[in-house]
Amino acid sequence: MVERVASRRVLVTGASGLLGAGVARALAEAGDAVTTLQRRPSGVQGARDVRGSVTDADAVAEALEGADTVVHVAAKVSVSGPEEEFETVNVGGTGLLAEAARARGVRRFVHVSSPSVAHAGDSIVGEGAGPASPERARGPYARTKAAGERLVLGMDAPDFRVLVLRPHLMWGPGDLQLTDRIVQRARAGRMPVLGTGAALIDTLYTGNAVEATVAAVSAVDHTHGEALVVTNGEPRPVGELVRQIALAGGAPEPERRVPAGLARRVGALVERAWERDLFGLRSGAEATGDGEPPLTEFLAEQLSTAHWFDQRRTREVLGWTPSVSIDEGLHRLAAYYRSR
Repeated sequence: MVERVASRRVLVTGASGLLGAGVARALAEAGDAVTTLQRRPSGVQGARDVRGSVTDADAVAEALEGADTVVHVAAKVSVSGPEEEFETVNVGGTGLLAEAARARGVRRFVHVSSPSVAHAGDSIVGEGAGPASPERARGPYARTKAAGERLVLGMDAPDFRVLVLRPHLMWGPGDLQLTDRIVQRARAGRMPVLGTGAALIDTLYTGNAVEATVAAVSAVDHTHGEALVVTNGEPRPVGELVRQIALAGGAPEPERRVPAGLARRVGALVERAWERDLFGLRSGAEATGDGEPPLTEFLAEQLSTAHWFDQRRTREVLGWTPSVSIDEGLHRLAAYYRSR
């Protein structure tokens, strides 16, 4: 285990989301003085809540008062949308926060990124964290997260220690980004299996993501200036995992199959139609509460190519191993949906 530093004063951004709130709550329960910065109330007991955006200099300055550590989780996350919106938050907001933190004497900066920053569309098989590449990353989210990650790593120094975490495909109870979307689309018969469904992928149970991020707050004191991909370290066929998540959520097993190449081509067309709202595609989906296109080229790539990672460096640096296996996580997910 990495030795814990006492009496930390931590700012956690994005604490109205599942990961940010979980990290803020765990740090507060461990005795750290926690401030949160997000647009909505965080609901984290014992934390000082600052309402605002990382793009707002005044809100950032207020949130950073007295902080010696920052955990930056806030981001614009979506599979589609105008690139300038992603740029504003994921690059501009990240830069503003990091610069302000460094100027105020913050010593530790843990930045939550994504493996998509180093994914150019091909399979990833047992690799570590490659360099972030805005030039090769796929889609506006990945490109801007890559630029933001490159920016903060470029600021790493002995007195401003930066450690980047790239959680991969987080899922679990309460997750609306991936888990609930799979369940709801499976219930509606709109969750196909792309290709054979046999491509191996790594994922990360949400509780493990919280633990890894908390571990990084201590690890950054001895290791910094690098990025670490974080997963459960249990690669499974993507079709099997989607089926298990759907069933845990009480949805029927996805049965429809679409060839991977066709899915990529259709995804590219759907994405363009979505941006222009052709045939009322976007407005119709938003009216039913689904703010994402049913398929994009990036999503088709993620669901049909292998991407699993060597976790040895991550576990060495963090002094951490996942406490919840995929099977136990699925059991907990099923219990969560039953309780609802």
